[in-house]
Amino acid sequence: MSTDWHVVIGLEVHAQLTTESKLFSRAATRYGARPNEQSSYVDCALPGTLPVLNREAVKQAIRFGIATHSTIQERISFDRKNYFYPDLPKGYQITQHYRPILIGGQIDIDTDEGAKRIHIHHSHLEEDAGKSNHEYSPTATGIDLNRAGMPLLEIVSEPEMRSPKEAVAYIKALHKLIVFLEICDGNMQEGSMRVDVNISLRKSEDAPFGTKVEIKNINSFKFVEKALNYEIMRQADILESGGAIVQETRLFNESTGQTEYMRGKEDAHDYRYHKDPDIPYIDIDEDTIEQIRQNMPESPQEKQKRYSDDLKLSDYDARVISHDKDYATLFDTVINEDCCQAKTLANWILGPISEQSNKSSTTFHDCPITIKQLAKLLSMLEHNKISNNNAKVIFEKMWSNGDNPEDIIKSEGLEEINDIEKITAIIDDVLHANPKQVEQFLNGNHKLIGFFVGQVMKQGQGKVNPKVVNDILKTALDKRK
Repeated sequence: MSTDWHVVIGLEVHAQLTTESKLFSRAATRYGARPNEQSSYVDCALPGTLPVLNREAVKQAIRFGIATHSTIQERISFDRKNYFYPDLPKGYQITQHYRPILIGGQIDIDTDEGAKRIHIHHSHLEEDAGKSNHEYSPTATGIDLNRAGMPLLEIVSEPEMRSPKEAVAYIKALHKLIVFLEICDGNMQEGSMRVDVNISLRKSEDAPFGTKVEIKNINSFKFVEKALNYEIMRQADILESGGAIVQETRLFNESTGQTEYMRGKEDAHDYRYHKDPDIPYIDIDEDTIEQIRQNMPESPQEKQKRYSDDLKLSDYDARVISHDKDYATLFDTVINEDCCQAKTLANWILGPISEQSNKSSTTFHDCPITIKQLAKLLSMLEHNKISNNNAKVIFEKMWSNGDNPEDIIKSEGLEEINDIEKITAIIDDVLHANPKQVEQFLNGNHKLIGFFVGQVMKQGQGKVNPKVVNDILKTALDKRK
């Protein structure tokens, strides 16, 4: 395969909204219920049932529109997308084809060549279908309607991505945004966010778009990149051998790392879209939009600016913490306890806390340490009551059992000597006992500072705070010049 093909990628991302009930029924949306435990008469399409739109789903879509600078339509409608499938009881899906709630928008991504803006064509609300299950019987298919009617926001990008890496960067940026906005939990393993990929090849950047192929329902960043890399090779091989790309829908096989034929690609007319007669037009007024705007959570970009400008974090620390919801929530909560400097907290979030999370495969949110306990530990560290090394030891034990730092210090014998007079006396003894090294230090051999600190720590049985020792030791040596 030659490398001179130009790739064109567009993405359709389905984000499951965080409403407590479904888009058109009162059935619950929690994950993990037994099959068909969360399917109402509306979801099952019993004759005579009517859909009632979930107001909160509309508000969450508006929140996304504000964050992405989309145009929020003044009047929206819902349409029937007609097709037959066993897990679609009505014989149609309620979606938005003619009057979607959001038009346009943008997502900024980082690429190897710098920042790039990906534009959104539109975003629309729609209900999810059920699920066909083939595991229970070799001769029959089980139908689970728990997902039927789940509220989705489908976000359709413009075909502006030019590599698998750009596509993954876009999905990751979108994932962070919808999680920060609290409109989707972003759990791709549970199906809360799924990606449909459209990809085509052309000979040059100025050439017309080639025939696109769709790859359906990819549920991880890694698989999106693998599916695209494989599909690029597959299409290039066909084109270079003189063949033609067929417009079709494919699936990604996680076991083989290959895409496989699913069905011929339908066009819009195949679905016979028409307005749903059971759902009236919905008008969205400016007061509603403004009220939602006033209650918008702080965006990652706004957080990053606040961390840099107000709290004086480095650009790196501010960017990493602000763009991770768990980190940012933890940072904002602990900093309000006024227990330590922002830099100290940032160092701990990106250091011991992150390391312990990776080590135990558990987030801080799920460990037994409370915010008050963490704040107390960092306060003791900030005021030199414990050393940084001892603080890490204490923190690991807190992570395991949730004990208070004071109790761990007592039980492990980690109490430190912080009395200035006692530390000064120990330092004077060490300097008096090592006159030769003192003279060498005063003559310019400043590496001996480590020797003196070691001797003080030894005499103090390892219970003297090294930071305090350094400060007092430098003062004591200066006096001997």
